[in-house]
Amino acid sequence: MNLRRLLCLCSLAAVFATSGSLCAGTPDFSREILPILSENCFHCHGQDAKARKADLRLDREEEAKKATDGHAAIVPGKSNLSSIIERMQSSDPDEVMPPPDSNRKISPGDLEKISQWIDGGAKWGEHWAFTRIEKPALPTLAAGAENEVDAFVREKLSTKGLTPSGEAPPETLIRRLSFDLTGLPPTPATTKQFVDAYQSSAHPDEVYENLVDSLLSSPRYGERWAWDWLDASRYADTNGYQGDSTRTAWPWRDWVVRAINENLPYDQFTTWQVAGDLLPDATKDQKLATAFVRNHMINGEGGRIAEENRIEYLFDQAETVGTIWLGLTMQCTRCHDHKFDPLTMADYYSLVAFFNNTSVTGSGGSGQTAPVLDMSTPEETERSRRTQANLVDVAKKVEAFERKKFPRPEGKGLEESDANKLPGNLPNAIAKTAPERRSVDQLLEAIPYFKEHDAEYSAILQTLMDAVRRRDAARNDITRVMVMEDRKEAPRDTFILHKGAYDSPSETKVGAAIPARFGTIPAGTAPNRLALAQWIVSRENPLTARVTVNRYWQSLFGIGLVKTAEDFGFQGERPVHMDLLDYLAADFMESGWDVKALLKKIVLSATYRQSSRITTGDLDPENRFLARGARFRLPSHTLRDQALLVSGLLAEKRGGPAVKPYQPEGIWEEATFGKIKYTPDSGDALHRLSLYTFWRRIVGPTMIFDNATRQTCSVNASRTNTPLHALTTLNETGFVECARALAERLLTNRDLQNDADRFNAAGELVLARVLTLEETKALSATLTKLRHQYTSAPADAEELLSIGESKHNPSLVPVEHAAWTGLCLLILNLDEALTKE
Repeated sequence: MNLRRLLCLCSLAAVFATSGSLCAGTPDFSREILPILSENCFHCHGQDAKARKADLRLDREEEAKKATDGHAAIVPGKSNLSSIIERMQSSDPDEVMPPPDSNRKISPGDLEKISQWIDGGAKWGEHWAFTRIEKPALPTLAAGAENEVDAFVREKLSTKGLTPSGEAPPETLIRRLSFDLTGLPPTPATTKQFVDAYQSSAHPDEVYENLVDSLLSSPRYGERWAWDWLDASRYADTNGYQGDSTRTAWPWRDWVVRAINENLPYDQFTTWQVAGDLLPDATKDQKLATAFVRNHMINGEGGRIAEENRIEYLFDQAETVGTIWLGLTMQCTRCHDHKFDPLTMADYYSLVAFFNNTSVTGSGGSGQTAPVLDMSTPEETERSRRTQANLVDVAKKVEAFERKKFPRPEGKGLEESDANKLPGNLPNAIAKTAPERRSVDQLLEAIPYFKEHDAEYSAILQTLMDAVRRRDAARNDITRVMVMEDRKEAPRDTFILHKGAYDSPSETKVGAAIPARFGTIPAGTAPNRLALAQWIVSRENPLTARVTVNRYWQSLFGIGLVKTAEDFGFQGERPVHMDLLDYLAADFMESGWDVKALLKKIVLSATYRQSSRITTGDLDPENRFLARGARFRLPSHTLRDQALLVSGLLAEKRGGPAVKPYQPEGIWEEATFGKIKYTPDSGDALHRLSLYTFWRRIVGPTMIFDNATRQTCSVNASRTNTPLHALTTLNETGFVECARALAERLLTNRDLQNDADRFNAAGELVLARVLTLEETKALSATLTKLRHQYTSAPADAEELLSIGESKHNPSLVPVEHAAWTGLCLLILNLDEALTKE
């Protein structure tokens, strides 16, 4: 059978005649042709040999153009002789490609592009994301442009016939900036100071830049940007799976906040987390940073095979690195060569090999599985010291009692006492162990025995067991963070696994190596995690800077320059603003990987400062060309933090163990078959930033929606707008309590003389602006209804004011306080309050 009958192009599916006239210009392979082939052809004609049909590869130039039986899929300059075109045009269901049952189609326009490309010489190219990052030439700055970002954006807008929007009002700018850089809204005083200075200054750009610098230097900056990193890093306070036992990883979370605030260069931020322990004379912080690698779930379920666990942990570590820094879907290559990207199973297991040499065996379910780093607090250390000292004192008394009761020569142990003095069947473990070193299990065996034979001895052993338990509890409560540390012995062998099964290794052994498509580790360099980290942030790696800049852009604009933040491979989106992405990526590296400088460059741009108002007949509904500012729903954790701040309840404490705010009863119990009960904290712990909320991996904080689950790496969280959100923002205890506290703040402020003053004060707190006359009238009407409602039902007012642990002000009239509470809850749920404008 010849190639014409075998060419199963499982991608291209429409019948299209190429006799029509061709458009001027030859389509670019990387930008226009490769995406079509990847989407429609590579699944059956890519690098995965097991899935390849007709022994044809279209992902390699030499294979696609190779003649077989006198025919070639692609004949440069001659689309009429190219089998790929013949099969696309066939009307025979047995010949046409892709097959009718493939569910793949291309448009006639895409088919014409391929014909044009072939007739133009079929010049091959490289996938854009795999090419070396070079800094593009800067377009001429257009009028109104502030910096390089605008140069590229406005050049693109001009080609699309789009006009940039005007600048947003200063009140909008400061609120937008505050949320983006600190995760919290500005205070009314800060807003007034900025707006007055901005509007009166002869150099408003300087006023704006000073605001940016102030926010970047705020300690809240690190807390805001840490959240994104915790999502990507799959951070949680428990292990996951059915047992979901607790772990102490919070010191690593605090290190992340600290590193971000200190603007640790991103290349070091990366290297420390992947391989900080392998740095020369590694510091405690550099070792702590490697807890990133061990943020994976831990399976301690009964009957689970340790080696199966260990392999799963390695998979998670390799795939997380692949997603965060490379933007590649490495998981696809666990079981077979990648269907689309130039990644093989050998590449996958070579990446796994970097992590395959710690002392972790996969056994047990402890969240403090070695290797660990002692991060005990002074209080924990002192408690451990006290309980150990108490145990020594008790052990001495037990020793004295036993010497008197069971005499033996000086220096001899209990087991060598006069046999006639020992009771029969004395448990050997007790006899052979000094009192101070006896375990709870040994004592549990002995105490019941002696309770029957010698009550006095049983009682003193009980005292010893109590002391041992207190000592053990104190030791177990010491904060230890799981970190990375390679074994001293020879590295484990790493084999490619059949279908990713831990118990089905192939005969193919691989060493630690970067994906072959991207080269090799420099000769003479030890193939360990440090070498991997250094390559990740090397100038030769075409992915890390692009992937990282794209995620920062995504956080600011709601969508990345590459929409598929998790996939920069062939199936990912080609960036609309390619040159802008490459310019920022190159500049990021040249700046010394300075994250604050990157963010400052973006937020200073006129592009960022545009009004987000959508005009009638908008030609770019997703705002991909950036003709207006971003507008999207704020993350749920930010909504909670906003409510805490404007209400005056936000606790200023930073760092430390996670806290447990309000949560409906029974959530943890239902998820854990009643084994784990949720007990909320009290006092300030209820009102900490959401960043510090305890995160149970199998059921996250109930007030957080549309967020990564923290079970695996996630760099592209969902964003929805559904009425179900109001079940939280209108009814959750914390939000209602915040509304009550905000109402009290308005009612007790002596500078606010009447309702109108209070309406405006609420607007300035929540929306960073004074309300319009229409809005004031609407709120006044609503307040009148609420006053009537609670006057008619004073018990309801009292019930509303009792929600939350904080006490309401008894000097306020309950009906009035309740009415304003309802109004403040409404204001906190306005679309504008829930949205970053």
